[in-house]
Amino acid sequence: MDRPLEIAFHNIQSSPSLEEEIRKQVERLEQRYGRLTGCRVSIEALHQQHQTGNLCEVHIIMSVPGGRDLAVSHEPHHAKERRAHPDVRTCVRDAFKAAERQLESFKGRQSERTAVSPSAHAMPGQVSLIEPGADHGFLIDTTGTQLYFHRDSVTNGRFEGLKRGDSVHYVMEDGDAGPVAVKVRLAS
Repeated sequence: MDRPLEIAFHNIQSSPSLEEEIRKQVERLEQRYGRLTGCRVSIEALHQQHQTGNLCEVHIIMSVPGGRDLAVSHEPHHAKERRAHPDVRTCVRDAFKAAERQLESFKGRQSERTAVSPSAHAMPGQVSLIEPGADHGFLIDTTGTQLYFHRDSVTNGRFEGLKRGDSVHYVMEDGDAGPVAVKVRLAS
């Protein structure tokens, strides 16, 4: 993430073990979607109730590239749920499950928009270099020009699975330092 994780507690005492649980959950989100740029988690105790347990709301705001934020607010909505899950850790886990589903949905919508089929817009090329441990590679187009591409530009398959000589289709765009390959798709 570009920004450090922010954790806030409102009307509830923070604990190192709860903060550690939140950090682990955020790491899971980062594994699901490696382009997460920031995350803010706030936990708020609604009421201090002795008979039904202390209810809490968990708010998760995940920042993704392009200045977009994905927000999840998790609060038990039905009285049975409120009494069945009064534990703050359960509320945190449930909120992160909802955040994971939302992130997967966002990721799916994003890949649908960036899916490339070999058409007039996509150009053929060949992987020329993947540096070990790097998050980018280079490909050669049909004219012999070498183009940079980032791991996040690969729309099908896995970046780690690419090797020198693989045939690909890509879309060329202007980058900061010249043309780059985006929407790189492994040719079938």
